[in-house]
Amino acid sequence: MSVLQTFTLFFVLTLAGLCAAVATGFKARRRWHIASVVSVVAMLGATIYYALELGKIYDLESAGVITPIHLTLAKITTAAYLLPIVAGLRTIYRPASRALHRRLAYFALTLTVITAITGTMMIWMSTPREPL
Repeated sequence: MSVLQTFTLFFVLTLAGLCAAVATGFKARRRWHIASVVSVVAMLGATIYYALELGKIYDLESAGVITPIHLTLAKITTAAYLLPIVAGLRTIYRPASRALHRRLAYFALTLTVITAITGTMMIWMSTPREPL
């Protein structure tokens, strides 16, 4: 598989895992929810790895201003995933903080959508590098 195909696979798996995390969270299936969150973190790590590999085969600077916007958003989004994770751990011991956990999860998901859009734009606007 190409780097782009592998990246796309892990990106789709990450999104599917996020859907599973949301669904199990709404249904209060704590064990499945925690398992899906752990899997999302692992898949996100693979997605980020292959995104960096994509940067080696595309001239991201050729995409213009969208590149620094996307890269900044990607870093913020990755860090934002810590917020619902920490709030979720707190919810285990203090169930009253569930609403905060939910709001932080929505925040991270919203950033994920925006980051996915800007990343897609960046790749579409980039020119492939010449093979060595």
